[in-house]
Amino acid sequence: MQQPYESTRPGTPAEPLVPASARVLVVDDDPTVAEVVAGYLGRAGYTVDRADDGPAALARAAAHRPDLVVLDLMLPGMDGLEVCRRLRAHGPVPVIMLTARGDEDDRILGLEVGADDYVTKPFSPRELVLRVESVLRRTRPAAQARTLSSAGLTLDQAARRATKNGAELALTLREFDLLAFLLRHPGRAFAREDLMREVWGWDFGDLSTVTVHVRRLRGKVEDDPARPRLIQTVWGVGYRFDPQGREAG
Repeated sequence: MQQPYESTRPGTPAEPLVPASARVLVVDDDPTVAEVVAGYLGRAGYTVDRADDGPAALARAAAHRPDLVVLDLMLPGMDGLEVCRRLRAHGPVPVIMLTARGDEDDRILGLEVGADDYVTKPFSPRELVLRVESVLRRTRPAAQARTLSSAGLTLDQAARRATKNGAELALTLREFDLLAFLLRHPGRAFAREDLMREVWGWDFGDLSTVTVHVRRLRGKVEDDPARPRLIQTVWGVGYRFDPQGREAG
């Protein structure tokens, strides 16, 4: 039977670039996977909680709010998608999905419910630690965070709060990062590869991740998501933020 992770030589992962006090909840019904993932995260300096099903994960999260959740999609009883929805109902928390499926629809479903990233089994535990580090680093306020304002949108980067014409926007952590990046670069077209690198911090990955997040973000910031004026598609290139909200040509 194929291992759900790739074997690696024992060793200590690279020094994390986020505070070691960060708490990570690992949710997987396979004890071998959970033990390996928890071991690598622990050696990287994270505080690790474990749960083997959905109800246990929700109980752990309620008792000790995690800074990030590593969540298996295929869980007994309550699947990872439902766990993610319920976690998000109590406030924003970064989620990295683990999936053994190769079907793109399953990965997109995870992103649609607000997962910030996903890793397909079999995976390298070291790569997972790097992804955890990347997500946490990008969801923590910058030392010199500032407010961004354009086209009726206001982003308080320190508080990670977004509004449109004064009304609160319910953005996921990654949607916030994507919108902040676009607001910092008005009028400039970015390829999906550029956005994957600049917002997600990865030089490789499934570009449908970007597509899904752009679609979700349009649904929250556009007056008519079917005819987006702020986040425009530049055919053959990618996406561009137009602060004037002009009709795309």
